[in-house]
Amino acid sequence: MNRTPLLIDELYKNHRGWLHQWLRQKLGNTEQAADLVQDTFIKLLQTRDELLGIKEPRAYLTSIAKNLLIDQVRRKRIEQAYLDGLSQMEYMLDAVASPEDQMQIIQALEQLCKALEGVSAKAQQAFILHYLEGYTHKETAQQLGVSSKMIQKYLASCLVQCYQTRLLMDAV
Repeated sequence: MNRTPLLIDELYKNHRGWLHQWLRQKLGNTEQAADLVQDTFIKLLQTRDELLGIKEPRAYLTSIAKNLLIDQVRRKRIEQAYLDGLSQMEYMLDAVASPEDQMQIIQALEQLCKALEGVSAKAQQAFILHYLEGYTHKETAQQLGVSSKMIQKYLASCLVQCYQTRLLMDAV
């Protein structure tokens, strides 16, 4: 008999409240903490094969929750950089005469966002810093704490992803 659903149920009943309280203290927000608790248990379901070997459930849950929290912070930074870039581009949209031109620019930005979903968070940040905010490779490397060579690799992976996305869109 598969014991995994019983283990997950037991972990949820015994540790959900504790995990929520721990995350609420870290975040200062009950709703965000509740969302991360659910995300933690979803992640747990996805890695259920590892459950049989858990000796310290709170440490395991904390580790998953911390990783999700880090991912959330990274996403928020990227989203903020993207929003900052969009607000700067708002001036460009105002300067464009026709609504059709404005719509093309917005569609291009949406396509760019879809393309960048396929690369790492650091590659996305490098792309935004370099192409939207005008940082040099060296400045971007300093911002991200990596080498200029790594920035070149990040930007290349972004451009390849953009190209592949464009090919897929053209095929449709």
